[in-house]
Amino acid sequence: MGLFDNPFWVSGEFACKKRHKFFKFIIIFIFIILCGRLFELQVIDYNRYYSQSESQTIKRNRITPVRGSIYDRNMNLMVHNIPSFTITITPHEFRDESMPLLSYLTNMDSLEIREILKRYKYYSKFVPVKIMRDVSPDIVAKVSEYSQYLMGVDVTIDAKRLYNFDCNMAHLLGYTREITSEQLKKYSYYSPGDMIGQNGLEQSYENILRGRDGVQFVAVNYLGQRVASFADGEKDVLASNGFDLNLALDMRLQELSEKLLAGKRGAVVAIDPNNGEVLVLASKPDYDPRLFSGRVPADIYNALSSDKSYPLLARSLQSQYPPGSTWKMLIALAGLQEGIITPNTTVNCTGGYVLGNRTYKCHGCGTVNVKQAIRVSCNTFFYKLGVELGMKNFEKYGKMFNFGELTHIDLPHEKAGRLPTAEWLQSKDKSLRSFKGRLVNYGIGQGEILVTPLQMAAYVAAIANGGTYYQPHLVRSVYNHLTKKTDQLNYDAKKIKIDKKYFDIVKSGMWEVVNAGGTGSGVAIYGLDICGKTGTAQNPHGLDHSWFVSFAPKDNPKIAMCVFVENAGYGAAVAGPITRRILEEFFFPGRAEALARAAQDTNALEENVIIEETDTSKHVKIIRN
Repeated sequence: MGLFDNPFWVSGEFACKKRHKFFKFIIIFIFIILCGRLFELQVIDYNRYYSQSESQTIKRNRITPVRGSIYDRNMNLMVHNIPSFTITITPHEFRDESMPLLSYLTNMDSLEIREILKRYKYYSKFVPVKIMRDVSPDIVAKVSEYSQYLMGVDVTIDAKRLYNFDCNMAHLLGYTREITSEQLKKYSYYSPGDMIGQNGLEQSYENILRGRDGVQFVAVNYLGQRVASFADGEKDVLASNGFDLNLALDMRLQELSEKLLAGKRGAVVAIDPNNGEVLVLASKPDYDPRLFSGRVPADIYNALSSDKSYPLLARSLQSQYPPGSTWKMLIALAGLQEGIITPNTTVNCTGGYVLGNRTYKCHGCGTVNVKQAIRVSCNTFFYKLGVELGMKNFEKYGKMFNFGELTHIDLPHEKAGRLPTAEWLQSKDKSLRSFKGRLVNYGIGQGEILVTPLQMAAYVAAIANGGTYYQPHLVRSVYNHLTKKTDQLNYDAKKIKIDKKYFDIVKSGMWEVVNAGGTGSGVAIYGLDICGKTGTAQNPHGLDHSWFVSFAPKDNPKIAMCVFVENAGYGAAVAGPITRRILEEFFFPGRAEALARAAQDTNALEENVIIEETDTSKHVKIIRN
């Protein structure tokens, strides 16, 4: 029997109204679902799927990390960052016909833009090139508005350096500057337009300050414009910001030192003699590192490099001059340790020292022992001792204090100075047989000896602490953003092989220089045992150079310092007063300003100025009656 011969089909029961309505409901329900889904695709999720439909490829964007901040010893924020807009061009995507529009919107000459692109033409065409930094919001808005006509042009966010202090610190901090083509070839990690530390701490600690790049993956359309994130950002890698530097520097003393050096050519270096931490590192003339923050006019560096006052020279660690009489403590220590003199050995100075047919002048000091010779800066005593010491011992003790070598401070471009040796002298004059004539001058820090202010500060710090030479350093510790911990840094120290009793004798002589009618009596501060030594370095090309080295207090010293001023004459006349003012601020913060205000106040007679002392410091307080 066939299918349609079945009575069920013939009877028409299958097509009853009940079943008809059921199937009709199913069809309508399916239609509603399809319409709803269509509405969702066409209306609700239109933008999402349109972007995906427009998407042509996945683009890998590099996220630049935020550079680390810098703090002083009291955790005062010195250097940090703010967000800044940057315009980039990806050469592979950029169309030359867009150049007139881009030039118009950015107010940049098209030749300048082409020159920047040409500079990096050997680099990958797929890596964005930064053509304009620190872009104003109105330019950003214009570029964004016309982005559909500017293929390969993007606006990114960079960081701009900010400086929170009332001075420059240029040679200490250095600055950041766009990486050069030569540096790009040397350092593969960087990309065109990246900022890199130049000079100072910014260069020395570049790897720590810079951080590590992040990566963002985005979908882009056929115009190269971003249309969506990729995989909802799951594949992105966050940038790791640079670590922070915590310095030993005292920002307050640094600001004061730079003000005191204003209009001069010189340097101030102050060190904690107990550990080698650098409290002050000031050089003048200098420049403002803020000039290199954000957009940098092309002529700035050229102007600085051609300036006859040499503002790019870090005189604190690069200027090299004879130390003059500040060298006499080293000769005294060498003579005492070698047994050539004792604390009671005397020399009668009648106005000079005769060697062969030449008289080396002095000012007639009378009969003096080693302490007295330091106090009155008797050249005759040290002429004689220098000759008796001999060249071998001169070299030996000079090297003990690291003269002729780098101190290895954590800054680039340090100079080593010069410690003349027998070998070096004979290489210059093969007929030389006797060193006595040289040693006369070496006894008083003249001749071929060259030192830097930094070397002198480290030298006097070693005298202050009784014979330990600490490696000078600016950075105390580094704050690690990944571990959330502060990592202390370690530095070298060496014990100088000279008996402590001889250091004590020399320290007593230096105390007399300031406090017992010596050549540095103008530096004396009531209530503070300052030890010091004046120095006047001869200069055949003009006025002599002024030196003053010091430490305080005599027992348990807290600070050791060198002040150097070019072509300023006697050490006591120029370098001395600068030393006094810095020591006063270090031990009695605010006293000088308080006294100055009191003197200017018309009611000064009704005021009492008192010094309040705590366990750690002294300060001034003015009480009105």
